Amino acid sequence: MRVATPDSTLRVFRARIPECPRSRPAADTAIPPSAFHFLRALARNNNRPWFNANKDRYLAGAARSAAALHRGVRAAAEEDPPGHGRGPEPARGSLFRIYRDTRFAKDKSPYKTQAGMFFAFPGGRESPAPGFYLHVAPGEVFMGAGIWHPQPDTLKQIRDAIATLTRRLEEGRVGPRALRSTTARSSRAPPRGYDPEHPAIEDLKRKSFTTTRNFTETQASANDFADRYAAACKDAVPLMKFLTGAVGQRW
Repeated sequence: MRVATPDSTLRVFRARIPECPRSRPAADTAIPPSAFHFLRALARNNNRPWFNANKDRYLAGAARSAAALHRGVRAAAEEDPPGHGRGPEPARGSLFRIYRDTRFAKDKSPYKTQAGMFFAFPGGRESPAPGFYLHVAPGEVFMGAGIWHPQPDTLKQIRDAIATLTRRLEEGRVGPRALRSTTARSSRAPPRGYDPEHPAIEDLKRKSFTTTRNFTETQASANDFADRYAAACKDAVPLMKFLTGAVGQRW
C-alpha cells in the first residue's frame, strides 16, 4: 500500500527514473527464478542431508542474488538510506540466516523457506529504530518498513509521541497520518495510561508500526527490481522519519 510522501522527503530516498538506460545487467539487480526454484525445493526437502547436498545452489542463487540486490538498491538511491551501508552477508549484515532457531518451536524444520533482508539503523537489527525489510518467498515478495512488535519501552516512546500530537496530527502534517496505512494488528482496548477519547486512539492501540508493498515473482526477477524496491521504500519515508524521531534516533 502506498504512503503519501511530501516533496521535502524525496531527496532522502529517490529512485532513478525507470525509463533511464541502465549499464548494469539484469543479473546484478534481479532475484533470479533459480532462487525461487531452490526455495520451493527446500520446502519439499527441509532436512540437513538435502540442504548439504544442495548448499552450492543456495550460495550461488539466494545468497549471491541478495548481495547483488543489496548493491542494486544502493545504486538506485540517490543517497544511501539509513542502514544500507551494512553488507548483505548473514548474521552481521543485512541478510538473515537461513537456519531456523528451533529450540522453542514445535516445528523442528531446520531451514527457513524464505529469504529476508533487513536494512537496520546504526546499532544493528536489535536497535529500537525502524528499518527497511525485503521478504522473498515463492508467491510472496514484499517490502516492509517500520518497527515490528517493539519492546515495551520502545512501544511506549512511540505511543507517547503520538499522544502528544494535537493540532498537527489533525492537520495530517506529521508521521501518524502514515500510520493509518499500516498493516499491523492492534489491541482491542485502549492501552493503559492513554486517553480513550484521544483523536489518534486507533494509532495508539497499535502493537506494530509498519507498512508494506507487495511484488510478484516476475517483478522480483526483472532487472528493474532494485528501483521498484527503492521507490517503495521512498514512499515509506514519512512513517520512518516519524518513528526514528519517536525513539530518539536521527534520520
